[in-house]
Amino acid sequence: MSLLPPPDFRLDGKRALVTGAGRGIGAAGAAVFAQAGAAVTLCARTLSEVEANAAELREAGFKADAFALDVLDTVTMQREIAARGPFDILLNNAGANRIRPITDVTEEDYDAVLDLNLRAALFVAQAVAKGLLAAGRPGSIINVSSQMGHIGGPGRSLYSASKFALEGLTKCMAIDLAPHGIRVNTICPTFIETALTRPILDTPGTRERVLSRIQFGRLGQMEELTGPLLLLAADASSLMTGSALMVDGGWTAG
Repeated sequence: MSLLPPPDFRLDGKRALVTGAGRGIGAAGAAVFAQAGAAVTLCARTLSEVEANAAELREAGFKADAFALDVLDTVTMQREIAARGPFDILLNNAGANRIRPITDVTEEDYDAVLDLNLRAALFVAQAVAKGLLAAGRPGSIINVSSQMGHIGGPGRSLYSASKFALEGLTKCMAIDLAPHGIRVNTICPTFIETALTRPILDTPGTRERVLSRIQFGRLGQMEELTGPLLLLAADASSLMTGSALMVDGGWTAG
């Protein structure tokens, strides 16, 4: 029997950009990329958070730096990414949510959620892709979506709309960039137990409803996202593009 080589999950020699890297999925992704050998650049609006995360990674012996970036400021964002790139990996993580019944949604709510979750995601990915194209390098763009990009939920009209759109955008980006060796995929988590989700889950009835939909009957843990994130970043997923990687505990299967 001829043995196939094991999959390559190392990121040595690669550079990764992580938006929204101050906490949550962004911070977790930056940490696992760095541990896999990538030189990681963390960015978010709050400089102190990403600087602290980058410092912790450097103290552990990994390569990391940080800078402040408002991804909604398209001109500044494009300039900064062009100056600091090219980046082989993008974790396109910055996002927002406003939970409202459809009858209470305002134009300001719409702009806040769609501008960050869709418009900014598009132009950040575009900026990274342009850097890779100019350098003639392949790469991996990971757009952080959600199970709510595949289903609906109470009060989630804006969030689901933005994530459904991000799924479509990702497929089109994947088609456009595949000839250049640039892969584009989404990761779609369920509810992950963090300080940010706790207030939502503490709303009367919400935790019970959520746990009834997750087939494992429990919330996800942040460390359960790092393996899927590393898969999408690494050459182990070299044939994956335009895909949605569900990490939802079976929510969308039910």
